[in-house]
Amino acid sequence: MANKNAGEPIYKVIEVIGTSTKSWEDAATNAVETAAKSLRDLRSAEVVKMDMKVDGGKVVAFRTRVLVSFKYDA
Repeated sequence: MANKNAGEPIYKVIEVIGTSTKSWEDAATNAVETAAKSLRDLRSAEVVKMDMKVDGGKVVAFRTRVLVSFKYDA
């Protein structure tokens, strides 16, 4: 039986974590732009978690967890 959805795109989702000493937004941008260097045809990105690295009572880094989707070549 032939696949009735043949030819319709399929997307894969992976999780990446970006870091920044400036902001969560900068951390998210770093995550997406770095992922784009090795993944083709990125379609969307969703921030799913944000946290901070603390050292000596001071925030030293922002971390943003991002789900990115890209077109999957079967």
